[in-house]
Parts: sequence; C-alpha cells; structure tokens
Amino acid sequence: MTPSLRRIAALALPALVVLAAEPLYLLVDTAVVGHLGRVPLAALAIGGTILAVTAWLGNVLAYGTTGRAARSFGAGSRRTAVEEGIQASWLALAAGLVFVVCAQLFAGPVTRALSGDPEIAEHAELWLRIASLGIPFVLLVFAGNGWMRGVQDTRRPLRYVLGANVLSAILCPLLVYPAGLGLVGSALANVAAQVVGGALFIRALVAERVPLAPRPALLRQQLVLGRDLLVRGLAFQLCFLSAAAVAARFGAAAVAAHQVGLQLWMFCAYALDAIAIAAQSLIGAALGAGDVLTARRTAVRIGQIGLGCGVIFGIFVLALAPVLPHLFSDDTDVLGQLAIVWPWFIGMLPLNGVVFALDGVLVGAGDARYLRNLTIVAALGGFLPAIWLALWLDLGIGGVWAGLTLFIVLRLGALLLRLRDGSWAVPGAARA
Repeated sequence: MTPSLRRIAALALPALVVLAAEPLYLLVDTAVVGHLGRVPLAALAIGGTILAVTAWLGNVLAYGTTGRAARSFGAGSRRTAVEEGIQASWLALAAGLVFVVCAQLFAGPVTRALSGDPEIAEHAELWLRIASLGIPFVLLVFAGNGWMRGVQDTRRPLRYVLGANVLSAILCPLLVYPAGLGLVGSALANVAAQVVGGALFIRALVAERVPLAPRPALLRQQLVLGRDLLVRGLAFQLCFLSAAAVAARFGAAAVAAHQVGLQLWMFCAYALDAIAIAAQSLIGAALGAGDVLTARRTAVRIGQIGLGCGVIFGIFVLALAPVLPHLFSDDTDVLGQLAIVWPWFIGMLPLNGVVFALDGVLVGAGDARYLRNLTIVAALGGFLPAIWLALWLDLGIGGVWAGLTLFIVLRLGALLLRLRDGSWAVPGAARA
C-alpha cells in the first residue's frame, strides 16, 4: 500500500530538524566566537571549513546505510538492519581515527596554506587539533542516523542530535567567556557534544542485543555503495568549486552575490533533503519486502511531494525578494548582481524539489551506480562546459547560474527516465 502523506511527513519532519540542527548550532558558535574578535572568528572559519569534509563523508555513510538497512527491515529482519548499522559504525570509527591522525599531523601546514596569515593560522591550528578529536563520534552519529532511519525510527535520532547540540550551545559561551578559554572553549564544547551524541547512538546499538563484531563481507558491500556515492559527491564539489572560480573572474560583486545565492540554494537543498531521507526509508523497505508496485507508486508520490515543496519554497523566496538580499549585503553592486541570480534561483526550486526527492528514491533502492554516472555526465557534459563558456563569452553571473540550471535540468530528465523504466526497482533483502 502506498504510504500516506502523514506517514511520509512523520519520517521527513524529524529528519528536517536533524538536518537543520547542525547549521543552526554553527550559527550559535559563530556568534559566540565572533565577539572575541576578527582573528578568532577567522580561525574558526578556517578550522570549520576543514572539518566540513567530515559532514560530507558522514552523509555518504548515512545515506548508504539507510537504503541497505531499510531493505532488511522491509524483508522482516530488524536484526539484519541493525547489523548494517553496526558495520557502518565500524567504518565510522575507522574513518574518524584516520581523520584525527591526519589532523594532528597536518593541521599546521593546512591552516597556514588556507589562512595566509600567521596569527590566524596559529589559532586555527589549535582549534582544529582539539576539535578533530570529536570526528569519530561525529561519524558515529551519521552512521546511527542511517540505520535508525532504515528501521523507520526518526524520533530517537531527533532527541539524540538535539540533546547534543543543546549541550554544545550551553557549554560554548560558558567555556569561551566565564571559563576564559576563548577559542579553545569553542573546540572543547564541540568535542563534548560530539562524544555525547556518539555515545547515545552506541548505546542504541548495544540495546538491540545484536553481536557487535565487524563482518568483513558486509563491510566490503557497504564500501562499494559508499564509493559510488563518494564519487558522486566529488563531482558535486568539482562543480561548485568551478562555479566559484568562474564567478570570481567577473569581479568581487559577482562572486559575493554568487556566494549568497549558493548558500541560500544549499539551505533549501538541506530542507528538501528531508523528503529524500523519507524516500530512502520507504523505498528500501518496500523493495526489501518484495513489493515493487508499492515502491514505484511511492516513488511517484515522493516526486509529487518534492515538486509541491519546491513550488512552495519558490513562492516564499519570490515573496521575500524585496527583503532577503538586503539581509546579506547593502552594497549596491552586490545587490545588482543578486538581482540577476534571483530569477534563476527561484526558477530552479520546483525542479530541485523533484530532483532531490528522486535522488532519495534511487539511494533507497541502492541504485547508487546510476546516480554516480548521471552526476558525472551532467557535470562534464552540461554544468562545467556551460560555466566555462559563460566565462569565454563574458556572460557574467547569469551565465554561471544558467549552467547550474542546466545541471539540474539534465539530472531531472535522466531521473524521470529512470523512474519510468523501473529498472531501479530491484526487489529483495539485498540489491544484487
């Protein structure tokens, strides 16, 4: 039976809060540290940028785990679904420890290379060395979110993530100011919250009473799926870095406007990803139960919901067009460039809603190889040629955003074709 809108919302809304919790905490952390002065704030920006790669890796881990766990759960084996979470947690610990070692070895050279200022680099290096100690626990939280979403338990992850972030938001100002630790206090607050969050997800695994030993065969299967999602993510990073580089060639106002537009675009993407997370869980469960018809009907409904949410976002952003740009800049040149970006941004939102929703459908179905290949083709055959052509023809910031729109349109067309042919809907407790 196709899941109701209420059922989809019950999975998507807690996921939305979890997705929003980290960006909101980072705003609090930035506000607290900002009152220490420009050097600590710049150091936090440098260190936070370096650690952002762990969130990207964590999302890859969570998305892959959700689809596999949901298949097992749909096939009637919660135990096997939890085993997926156990193996994902081992991967999280291993990757986290590698990150910690790398951060301790290379924090100095990397922060110096990125900052270009010895004083900022010194502060950023200290913050990074401390904050990196929490990385294994950060990745454990992502792995925990992955398997819990797979068994359609979104309430506990919500409590765990919110609890850890509230703890950090309380500790950060106390350690920075009354305790007199300054920027070090910010790093310690991060680590404390991450340890608590990771420990809560470990406790949830232990409570399932499933053997916690690593299973090499299952680990290898997860690595194959993770590899495809990782390559896909690298293609996205290449696109966004190239777009920033091209926008910078059109001047400071253009690149500033591009940054504002892209951050708003990414914020909307996070919100729309909540639908994708619900799709991962529901599609995986339906295919695990061998119910291809329900999976295909659910995919159509998810796409329709994504379109509806994208339209609502577009209307909302359109209504705020006279106000929202001024919250980010009062520079007339930047505002003029934002006026060029705005129609592209608004026009993309309904398309984004469908694309992100159908991405979730294929991730839930374990169709990561198709997503990987699609993203590479859309990037190399659409986005990158379009933005470099915009530079060659001097089309300005509008050319960059036209390239981004082309990227979305190509992905939308290919996803709709995949949805229609049905080859993604492979039934069974595991995708062959």
